[in-house]
Amino acid sequence: MKTALVWAFLGLCSMALNGARVPIATIGNGQIQAKIYLPDARRGFYRGTRFDWSGVIYSLQFGGHDYYGPWFTKTDPSIHDFVYKDNDIVAGPCSAITGPVDEFKPLGWEDAKPGSTFIKIGVGALRKADTGAYDNYHLYDIANAGKWRVKKNRDSITFLQTLNDKSSGYAYVYRKTVVLTAGKAEMVLRHSIKNTGTRAIETSVYNHNFLVLDRRPPGPGVAITVPFQIQSTRPPNKSLAEIRGDHISYLAILKDRDTVTTPLQGFSDSIKDNQIRIENSALGAGMTIQADHPLLSESLWSIRSVVAMEPFIAISIKPGQEFTWTSTYEYYAVPGAGK
Repeated sequence: MKTALVWAFLGLCSMALNGARVPIATIGNGQIQAKIYLPDARRGFYRGTRFDWSGVIYSLQFGGHDYYGPWFTKTDPSIHDFVYKDNDIVAGPCSAITGPVDEFKPLGWEDAKPGSTFIKIGVGALRKADTGAYDNYHLYDIANAGKWRVKKNRDSITFLQTLNDKSSGYAYVYRKTVVLTAGKAEMVLRHSIKNTGTRAIETSVYNHNFLVLDRRPPGPGVAITVPFQIQSTRPPNKSLAEIRGDHISYLAILKDRDTVTTPLQGFSDSIKDNQIRIENSALGAGMTIQADHPLLSESLWSIRSVVAMEPFIAISIKPGQEFTWTSTYEYYAVPGAGK
């Protein structure tokens, strides 16, 4: 099945970036409009085995700005994560995705023998290739993708994945709803997982939040603010960005192979600390992300095409129980932009 996936992905690359023949949906509330790729095993934009297939947002327009889009310029199924080639950023099949997207820690990897299955929520039951460490950039064979259902309304869309992997004992019903709040420049991501299997679900999830604001490189005027005083064991390159109390400020325009990355420590177990504010005063656009569970960890990753804040939360679900979480995204104009 992997060979078929690779060739299918190769054939998809040229058309996917242009949105041709790829299943999509558009929702709007009068203030913002969001365009979303739909899960599809044959024609879907994203068929990798790293990220959740649901709610892949490739455009969100508000106030004359577009917040999301491809952070890469080409795709190649032979690439492990991504590489720089001439002027291009070339992404592999597991990393070539857009917008706010979730990734779950795998379930049952340690117990699975080569050839048997483990679970990635939002993807399905995957075939373990060998006894080595799990590699989230590796394109695993999908043994069982479960059943997907999609329900679209004018200002919302709901994705439902049902999976029962009898060989591993894991089963769940995963629901993700993207809602554009009436009368506001606000998007809400509502998630739930019901454990319908015989084994407890112990995992974590983070949203990669690929912010590609107007497809402009991060640079001076970009600031990321959190509710706590940031500590970091690996602060960013001082010539590119600097931690200043509760925020990170970019000092130079990222170009070529520049990278600004750092883990964020200093947060408490209060839900209030799971908030992110990103502003670009040069473009006059900003956003906040507020979640309803305490942080497990948090990190920043950015290159010349993208800024990605990654908040992690823990998930623990006994058989028969359900776990829910919500993230709220607010988009706004930054006063005094360009001054």
